[in-house]
Amino acid sequence: MDLKQHFQQALMNILSSKLRSFLAVLGILVGTGSVVALVSGGQLATKKALDHIRSLGSDLMSVNIYSSGGGNKDAGVEPFDISHVGSMKKIIEEIKMVSPYTSSYSPILFDGKKLGSNIIGVTEELKTTIKIKIKQGRFISFLDKYEYFCVLGHKLYKQISAIHKGSLIGKQIKLGHFYYTIVGIADFWPENSFFNSDINSAVLIPIQSSKIISKYAIIRDLVIQLEEKADLNEVQEEITEFVYGVSSNYKLFFRSASQIIQSMQSQSQIFTLLLGMIGGISLVVGGIGVMNVMLVSVVERKREIGIRMAVGAKRKDIRMLFLIESITLAFLGGLMGIVLGVFTSYLIALFSGWGFAFFVLPPLLGFIVSVATGVFFGFYPAYSASKLDPIQTLRYE
Repeated sequence: MDLKQHFQQALMNILSSKLRSFLAVLGILVGTGSVVALVSGGQLATKKALDHIRSLGSDLMSVNIYSSGGGNKDAGVEPFDISHVGSMKKIIEEIKMVSPYTSSYSPILFDGKKLGSNIIGVTEELKTTIKIKIKQGRFISFLDKYEYFCVLGHKLYKQISAIHKGSLIGKQIKLGHFYYTIVGIADFWPENSFFNSDINSAVLIPIQSSKIISKYAIIRDLVIQLEEKADLNEVQEEITEFVYGVSSNYKLFFRSASQIIQSMQSQSQIFTLLLGMIGGISLVVGGIGVMNVMLVSVVERKREIGIRMAVGAKRKDIRMLFLIESITLAFLGGLMGIVLGVFTSYLIALFSGWGFAFFVLPPLLGFIVSVATGVFFGFYPAYSASKLDPIQTLRYE
């Protein structure tokens, strides 16, 4: 008996027990769908994160500067200030733009109501390097320096808009003991892996005037835009050498777009494997259901097995007959599971606000595993059927 006949016989046996076969297929369907949906969902999440990093530019690098003694005000540690930033840019040719910033905390009040405490001292370059969009007014200019001008983050603007109706440009906001004039409103700013503060809930002021607000407003962080073909390791060495020239007590922590992308891709592989294993558990349960159906089928068809052997069927033919039936069940469940899994991943992307993308690996992986499940869990029933005694099977009622 050839494979085509085995397959036709398998379909006839499956259709003769529709409900039982449907339940077996359902188990494989759910298992395959789980594998495809979980792995696809994980890859969509990774793609979303990687797209965000790439949109910022692969030429970005962040540098965190801190002293080994625990603070930049420690004795013997010269504060890293704006003049050092200018010198570093001139010395290191691979640096295209440097955006230093300070973070400090002081009460933020508008019309006597406290709104927050996050104040960020910035230069005009920051707008370009981390892509801040201005909704109204303008950004901080190099001309502002020690002037009392500020830009509101998106969330802070929303808070003030609930208190004050009308334009906020030209209005004053109190930062600590000082009044600053609002010159700009920032649009919503998506989280940036190179920036350690939240622009949306902060007030942005000139970096020079941030020292007036707080004595702890010291430059600890830099966002650097590199030239297109800059050697990352070489630039890091040059920056380290320059900073150590300011003070040997400084410690540096670097973070670059390429390093983040490599790290995320490595984590994605582990994450995908983990999700696949979790989905595989439900596929194993479905496989047990297939084995159960096939064992029942062997018992019910003992007489048929005896007749087939009596007319010349070999044990391998009996084994192949039941194995193909098991694989057919898994095949049907796998195909429907792939459709279910892809549709589920589409819904995940839709409700999460991600862009949907079809990945070949999850459906292919789900299909291969589902067929392998049919082979694995169908082999024992098929083997048991082939080992039956022909005389005993012919006597079975």
